[in-house]
Amino acid sequence: MEITEVAWSDEDGVRRFAAVEEAVRAVDEPWSHPILATQTAGHLRHGWDGEPAVAFLVSADGADVAAARYETSSYDNQHLAWLGIDVHPEHRRRGHGDAVLAHLLERARDEGRTSVGGNSWDAPAPRTWAPRHGFECKAVEVNRRQHLANVDRAEVDRLHADALAHAAGYELVRRTGATPADELPALAEMTAAINDAPTDDLDIEDEVFPPERVAAYETAQLGKGDRLFRVYARHRETGQLAGQTVVAVEGLRPHVAHQHDTSVVRAHRGHRLGVLLKTEMLRWLAEEQPQIESIDTWNAESNDHMIGVNRALGYEIIGRALAWQRPL
Repeated sequence: MEITEVAWSDEDGVRRFAAVEEAVRAVDEPWSHPILATQTAGHLRHGWDGEPAVAFLVSADGADVAAARYETSSYDNQHLAWLGIDVHPEHRRRGHGDAVLAHLLERARDEGRTSVGGNSWDAPAPRTWAPRHGFECKAVEVNRRQHLANVDRAEVDRLHADALAHAAGYELVRRTGATPADELPALAEMTAAINDAPTDDLDIEDEVFPPERVAAYETAQLGKGDRLFRVYARHRETGQLAGQTVVAVEGLRPHVAHQHDTSVVRAHRGHRLGVLLKTEMLRWLAEEQPQIESIDTWNAESNDHMIGVNRALGYEIIGRALAWQRPL
């Protein structure tokens, strides 16, 4: 077996890496959007916020049998490494996953990590494989999709008007692209509100959001060719940023969009800002990006409040995922 690191600039390596992940997607999560090599290169170059995962292509007997990712952060949770292992459906149950895991665990130990985690779909195979290697299920997340053709626009308008009546002290601001440098500190402070989202039993610290990390997130998303749409609520009296919602529209597939952060600062909760922000976003996208067909979102299964908002807006469950973790 050969485990080779794949750089974003290695066109052939990225193509082969993406081909393995696409073969896995087609079998394990056929509801997900197909994996594109060009898009994969963007992820491997930019990551989520400028710290991309290290990618590995695994070959045996002349065939590409698995793809793996190793992800860490320099901002927080420096005890932790997050792992991804995808074994090609035609090469499973031959020990490839075990061998790749051993390779990644060795790297984590060498770096002084004390904990590792990873995600899987809620399926029999990972439920058997992960505990065998000492992992425990620590959280459950649900993938939902909103089909915009099925959205009840009259209901969106009703929810928006109702929320506006409870949020008279706030104004809504629409922003595309990168945030001006002088606004980044306030945006970074508001972004930290996402730490109030449930993490269940995961051994993780709160994420740290200095202004440069928020800027790196925007640079990464735009660098991948996506378009960023942000709506935030600003308190009229104090000027404080109270909450935000962010949607990324794929550059390669502009009919596909992804819900990123939606959060409200604790001091400003109780004014239906979550509903207001998300309905404002829907109304804006209908005006500016009418070609969008679907928006995907993720929530912890225990996040009852945000799940309630998403249900009201027509989001439907398409997949259930498990977050695994073990100490080193």
